Amino acid sequence: MSSPENPRGRAQSRADESADVELSHEDRKLVTLARGARSRVGAPEGAAVRDETGRTYSGATVSLETLSLSALGLAVAQAVAAGGHHIDAVALVTGGELTDDDRKLVKEFGHESTPIVLADSRGTVSAVLYGDARIRGHHH
Repeated sequence: MSSPENPRGRAQSRADESADVELSHEDRKLVTLARGARSRVGAPEGAAVRDETGRTYSGATVSLETLSLSALGLAVAQAVAAGGHHIDAVALVTGGELTDDDRKLVKEFGHESTPIVLADSRGTVSAVLYGDARIRGHHH
């Protein structure tokens, strides 16, 4: 079910910077969960993941004196602690880009075609990554 606010694209072997991006209902839900996790605690980032069974987990950046976790690191840790083996989709609500550490997490627990949806605090998708490929979203 697509709408003008919800465009979807799939990367082939290269990124297409001008492609429209449409999210599935399930991926849009991940963005909503990531936004909620971020806003609940006023964190710089929020993340949500879906495991191979369809269960979802969300988290926000943790920055304590004795513990630091990225939002995505926390969401993946929750999935693994609950018995998940693979991450099928990721949403990251951030003002920045995917870090190398977060990219490594997705590589370890995801697969080459695991979508990584990057969105801002309003839920506007800025990009969808598949491995090293990137599709930019244009939302009006």
